[in-house]
Amino acid sequence: MNKVLQPINQTKILHIDSNHPLLWEQLEVAGFQNFEDFKSSKKEIEEKIHDYHGIVIRSRFKINKEFLDKAVNLQFIARVGAGLESIDCEYAEAKGIHLIAAPEGNRNAVGEQALGMLLSLFNNLNKADKEVRSGHWNRESNRGHELDGKTVGIIGYGNMGKSFAKKLRGFDVEVLCYDILNDVGDENACQVSLAEFQQKVDVVSLHTPWTPETDKMINTDFINAFSKPFWFVNTARGNSVVTADLVKALKTKKILGAGLDVLEYEKLSFEHLFEGEKPAAFEYLLQADNVLLTPHIAGWTVESKVKLAQTIVDKIVLVYA
Repeated sequence: MNKVLQPINQTKILHIDSNHPLLWEQLEVAGFQNFEDFKSSKKEIEEKIHDYHGIVIRSRFKINKEFLDKAVNLQFIARVGAGLESIDCEYAEAKGIHLIAAPEGNRNAVGEQALGMLLSLFNNLNKADKEVRSGHWNRESNRGHELDGKTVGIIGYGNMGKSFAKKLRGFDVEVLCYDILNDVGDENACQVSLAEFQQKVDVVSLHTPWTPETDKMINTDFINAFSKPFWFVNTARGNSVVTADLVKALKTKKILGAGLDVLEYEKLSFEHLFEGEKPAAFEYLLQADNVLLTPHIAGWTVESKVKLAQTIVDKIVLVYA
């Protein structure tokens, strides 16, 4: 189902989240009509969404069937981010709504963060820094590991996985990738079966979107299928990991260390964790010396904010070309 698009100068776009100003400015120059509402509730926006032809959003709330049924004139939804899991994509596409995301905009940032987390884990950088600041000069207990000669495994070989593999080219490592799609390997990573992947890797870096198939994918059974203890990095989605199972593996040293930019406890907006008592598994992560935690910032750089906005502008304009 394809909708007849409005002329650009009659197309009204509602910006539901704030973004880099170039997004607004360039859409305006292109002739679109921009409107903003960063404060109204989802229900309040639903009451007026019929007036708009496009939405620009980050992660403020879910766009579900009820919302889409009220958005009778909607022609596109643009999410300033890599994934579309907060949108009922199948229902939106059935209504002829164009879905736009911008994984190209922050893939470099994610690749760099994944590498940074891995190097920090291998060399105890955060632990050693904390100890020195506390007056302790512990050299032997902070003896690190080298990437040289290791096998790095990437699960999910799309924009983010490919970016991480490219960053690894300067290291003498073997890079393997596993993906549900065929023939995605390239000069930077050899695609293998899951069985071979679990047999060979020393490092697992997760770069999958959230889907029903990846939900709680990293669990005890999955972890124990690996032949060797391994380091784990997750810059993808927190819901893909069962944190309690990850903690069990850290305690038994099946997982040697973990770099976690995302957690299953995050709110949909990615702006907060949770309210009330902290889960026991999270308390363990907070205290563990071999765990590195960051607040969902892998794609959150000064440069990626610009790139994300520019990518969204370019794709919106292309829809109306």
